Amino acid sequence: MKELEKDGRLLCELQGKIFEKSVEEYGTSSAVFVRRYMNSDYAARMDRVGFIDRPTDAQEAFASLDAQYGSSQYGRELYSPEEMFWLGYIYRYWVCAYGFSSKAVYKMSNVREMHSVYYAYHTLDPLQAIQRLMEAKGFSFREEEQIAEGVKILRKIRKYPA
Repeated sequence: MKELEKDGRLLCELQGKIFEKSVEEYGTSSAVFVRRYMNSDYAARMDRVGFIDRPTDAQEAFASLDAQYGSSQYGRELYSPEEMFWLGYIYRYWVCAYGFSSKAVYKMSNVREMHSVYYAYHTLDPLQAIQRLMEAKGFSFREEEQIAEGVKILRKIRKYPA
């Protein structure tokens, strides 16, 4: 885990605004939008270093999603703009702070799980919210424990004794 600097916070803000605008400007339900977005090539590009140097906006993100998945009007349930901003911000913060991909973070906690904790966690510091989410799912947020778990998995894969 690392502390976010200015560029990381700008990425969080950008993704939060994209999620927020999706409520009014994107045709699918909020859950469908978030699933598409977090698994998209656009999010993968955002995961890479240097994305912040290239100007982008919500319309570019929406066009990228439509190009990858096709246009859709699927689903009706829309979350509030505030909830969507928080979801986008927290997901990007999680990616930046822990170095996971957007896909991996979404697999750890999908949109419905994140939405269910919004009212309890939205006033917390983003790092505290992420740590509580990881703890509830049984994931370690301590680097030493992540490394030890990785070593244990590698030993199992290579059939070395524990």
